[in-house]
Amino acid sequence: MDRRSFIRGIVGAGSAYSAFLTPIDAKAQILSAKTRSLLITAPVELTGDWGGMIPNAALQVIERMRAACYDGVRLVSDQQPDRLRVEKRSSGSPAIWLHPAGTTTGWIIVNIGERDWSKLAYQFGHELGHVTANSWRGDAKPRPPSRWLEEALVEAFSLRGLGILADSWSKDPPFKDDSGFGAALAVYRQNIVERYGKLAIEQGNPKNLDIWLKQHRFTMEGQPGLNAFAQAASLRILEEYERNPACIEALGALNRWDGRSALPLEQYFEAWKASCKELKASAELPSQMQRLLGVI
Repeated sequence: MDRRSFIRGIVGAGSAYSAFLTPIDAKAQILSAKTRSLLITAPVELTGDWGGMIPNAALQVIERMRAACYDGVRLVSDQQPDRLRVEKRSSGSPAIWLHPAGTTTGWIIVNIGERDWSKLAYQFGHELGHVTANSWRGDAKPRPPSRWLEEALVEAFSLRGLGILADSWSKDPPFKDDSGFGAALAVYRQNIVERYGKLAIEQGNPKNLDIWLKQHRFTMEGQPGLNAFAQAASLRILEEYERNPACIEALGALNRWDGRSALPLEQYFEAWKASCKELKASAELPSQMQRLLGVI
């Protein structure tokens, strides 16, 4: 199963946290940036089987990771949910639940072990990236050929957040006498970075992304989810995020056009830049990635 399994439908009541989502007026689905609840402050609720974990503990990790992911980032989208729901499952891949239109809840699914805070933060950060990129409603099913790019963008989003979380955990742990876990988070992140670095070398070490894209484009565009090419590319995007965190705001301008990721890269970048202009957001990220990939 692909890392981002997209499931349609709504679950019925089954736990203390589960409930049907409340329909809203269609005109209210796209809310003014001045009046909507920003994702940095939107309420978070838990559902699913959290086992012996204290729900408040998991919630603290989620809240801290959210703050880390949005550190220095301006939220610009006019299509964001008013609240987040995080569901823990014991099988399957982490995902966004693409529930039907008429809701304002972004629904994230994670699959972690007991108190596996590193994996919880990492998985949540990736899926939060998809929510930030407007990929949370029923019409957001990803399609080739450009879906790999969003996967790379949100993977870098999560890796950057993990780095910030590791540092903040060491200095100000959410749990008493737990500052040492910050180092464990840093190691967890570094292991992912090193694994992706090896993939990059196997793929020709894509320091020159334009050459790399020409070599692998046909293959990567046909593979689903966070494939090996998206993983390798995420490291180059991570460099851009760390160089200029303000450029991350462009994620909020993704997928606001007809066709979404079904557009080829050439059209995808132009639509992305136009969306940035409409939202008065920086277009530095799409412009830089377009240049690096040589699809101008």
